Amino acid sequence: MKKNTFLIALSVFSCTGTFAQETEKLPLELSGSADVYWKYDFAKQTNIPTYFTEDHNSISLGMLDLALKKSTGKASFVGEISFGPRGQYRSLVNGDGSPANNDNSFHIQNLYAVYSFTDKLSVTAGFMGTFIGYEVISPSANFHYSTSYLFGAGPFQNAGIKANYSFSEKVSGMIGLFNDWNSYQDFNGVSHIGAQLGITPNENTSIYVNFLTGSSEGGEANYSSGTLVDLVASYNITNKIALGLNAADYTLKSDGGYTGVALYPKYAFSNNFLLGVRGEYFKIKDAGGIEGDAKTSFTLSANFKHGGLTFIPEIRLDNSKQSEFLKDDFLTPTKKACQFSAALVYTF
Repeated sequence: MKKNTFLIALSVFSCTGTFAQETEKLPLELSGSADVYWKYDFAKQTNIPTYFTEDHNSISLGMLDLALKKSTGKASFVGEISFGPRGQYRSLVNGDGSPANNDNSFHIQNLYAVYSFTDKLSVTAGFMGTFIGYEVISPSANFHYSTSYLFGAGPFQNAGIKANYSFSEKVSGMIGLFNDWNSYQDFNGVSHIGAQLGITPNENTSIYVNFLTGSSEGGEANYSSGTLVDLVASYNITNKIALGLNAADYTLKSDGGYTGVALYPKYAFSNNFLLGVRGEYFKIKDAGGIEGDAKTSFTLSANFKHGGLTFIPEIRLDNSKQSEFLKDDFLTPTKKACQFSAALVYTF
């Protein structure tokens, strides 16, 4: 009942406030995804501390994701909600301020409006998936099912207002004001400034330089008090070979932060069978005289596609400089961890 009420409310909101005689009413667009997975960690436990593949030797739920979009003239609206562990427990804290995530039955991923003043200038306001990073929350938009350390370290979502401007077909820019990372509301006021420079020199290449800085309500040592510089790039070498890149450096205002880089080469044997690798280096910066850990990760994934369904078998090998993992006795620290997973992702 709550779900139906919420969807009806979104539909009504997206259709009101427009003038039928002045704008062409387009149909309400519905899209989304659903996913399940099984993972086996060779240490027989949850060992690799990245998101969305925590459960060991269990057929587990990801999430059901539903996105609604409505356009009327120069204005458009997007509302996206998710049900299940991947969306509910790993997106951000609850919007109602309650300490327990299980108080909510669904989770808002996106809730924003866009107005295009011209063909070059548009303004977006609301709650949005972050512009930072290469990977996203929804598995339908990622090649690998498990996620990178860079994804887990950076923001998932940003609430705020931003202006996008296309200087030319090859150069675009964004500047915006945002709340604290992953927060519906900011208790110390709108506290972050973000910007993006996008360059597409040709149809096979895209480069985005992202910037986010600010002070969080929790003080200088808080998770999102600092400056983050992020680079995302992709290059289609041939019709079959593609390469992606994500590099980031984050400096806390107090002390510490992280730095990392990930490469994403992939090869398309056909439209229905692709093979890809993610190689990542991730370093926690030294803070307070304590050396931060450094991890390397190698992930090999295949994508078998049929219609809207993608089957993703994946093997992942991680190495920690400071023995952050555990052996199968659940006690002995070790530098290495390995897991295998198989996921089904359906996109509609």
